[in-house]
Amino acid sequence: MFDLPVGTKKERKMATTFRNDLLDLGFEMSQFSVYQKYCPSTEKAEAVGDQIQLRLPPGGKVDILTVTDRQFGNMRRFYAQKVSEENDGRPKQLQLF
Repeated sequence: MFDLPVGTKKERKMATTFRNDLLDLGFEMSQFSVYQKYCPSTEKAEAVGDQIQLRLPPGGKVDILTVTDRQFGNMRRFYAQKVSEENDGRPKQLQLF
């Protein structure tokens, strides 16, 4: 999870570069400033954390939360579902000319 300054054009460019660096490190975006990556060991997670620290822009803040496979498997995740509307061929609105 991270929070980066984006008040100037230079800061926005550095924030974009940081996000792209996370993708290059194998992360996937969960939310705009929340990225996740599977690491098979604590040592690997620490090494990835070191890489993140090296790439952090000035004024940025990163929090790394490590969860076990079991904890991740027990996570409840919800995604909004688009309500499908039945289309019977009739217009949704009456139009008068």
